[in-house]
Amino acid sequence: MTDMPTALDLPMVDPLPEDTQAYFDLCAEKLGLVPNVLRAYAFDIDKLNAFTAMYNDLMLGPSNLPKLDREMIAVVVSAVNRCFYCLVAHGQAVRAMSGRPELGEALVMNWRVADITPQQRAMLAFAEKLTEASSRVTEADREALRDAGFSDRDIWDIASVAGFFNMTNRVASATDMRPNPDYHGLSR
Repeated sequence: MTDMPTALDLPMVDPLPEDTQAYFDLCAEKLGLVPNVLRAYAFDIDKLNAFTAMYNDLMLGPSNLPKLDREMIAVVVSAVNRCFYCLVAHGQAVRAMSGRPELGEALVMNWRVADITPQQRAMLAFAEKLTEASSRVTEADREALRDAGFSDRDIWDIASVAGFFNMTNRVASATDMRPNPDYHGLSR
C-alpha cells in the first residue's frame, strides 16, 4: 500500500487552502488522523467541500437520531455494499461512540446478532432494505418505522444517511479507497 488514499493518481492540492488545512488540522487533533476519505477528495477543493458539507449535515447536524444511530446506519449500509473503507472507519466510530467494541464488530459482520434496541433494529432493517432494493420500499416499511417510534422527519434522516453512504460506498469501492491503518486498532 502506498501513501495514496485511493488507487487513482489524484494528489491533494498543494498547498491546501488555509481553511482546508485548518479543517485537516482539527481532524488530526480530534481523531488523531486525517481520514483518507478527506485526503482522497482533496484533489478538488470544491468536491471536498461539497462532500464534507453533506457529511457534516447528515452525521453531525441536528437530528432526533443520535449520532451513534447514524453511525450504525453507515455500518449496516456499508456491510451490505461490502465497502472496506467505510466498514473499517465507521465500525471504529461505532466502537468509540458506544464504548462497546463488540457492537461495532457485530454490525460489520451481521447486524441481526447485535445487542440493540427494537427501535434500532427497525431502523437498520429499513436501511438495509433501502440499500438492497430501494424501489421495494413501501408505505408499510415507513409505517413499521412509525410504529417503532420514529417521526416522519426521523424517517427522512434515516433515508438520507443510508442514501449518502450508498453513494460514498460506491465511490470508495470504485477507487479502492484505503482506510487509515490506525483505524484498525482504535477503540478496542
